[in-house]
Amino acid sequence: MPDAVPPDWVLMLPSINASLNATAAVLLIVGYLFIRWRQVQTHRNIMLTAFVVSAVFLVCYLTYHQALYAYTGTHGKAFTGTGSLRLIYFVILITHVVLAAAVGVLAPLTIWLGLSGKWDRHRQLARVTFPIWVYVSVTGVIIYWMLYQMG
Repeated sequence: MPDAVPPDWVLMLPSINASLNATAAVLLIVGYLFIRWRQVQTHRNIMLTAFVVSAVFLVCYLTYHQALYAYTGTHGKAFTGTGSLRLIYFVILITHVVLAAAVGVLAPLTIWLGLSGKWDRHRQLARVTFPIWVYVSVTGVIIYWMLYQMG
């Protein structure tokens, strides 16, 4: 049924996805602060919550793109900006996508190391995972804003 108008629940998913990304970013930063304050249990709980929020985001993101395709025959909204804005958008998008794939491996591994009590390896990997995961969460919001709010 391509060329049909998607139902409201599909059209709401991009803003829900941006909210989930923003929530994950805040949780990651707060979780980081708690480990700096040596509040290990609170850090663990917040980081696990950030992981769940990111997983819910992924489910909503995939649902949106599949539903959009089912209703319209297209997998996503095209960026309509021009000039240097278009270049900026695609640089952000490409780095976001590549690093999001890395987070899909790094975050579960980092969490597993922490939950297993392998603190040295957890800390070492978290120093890599954390900034990448924050970047992916923040750029997810920026991409939403550029696609759905600028135009």
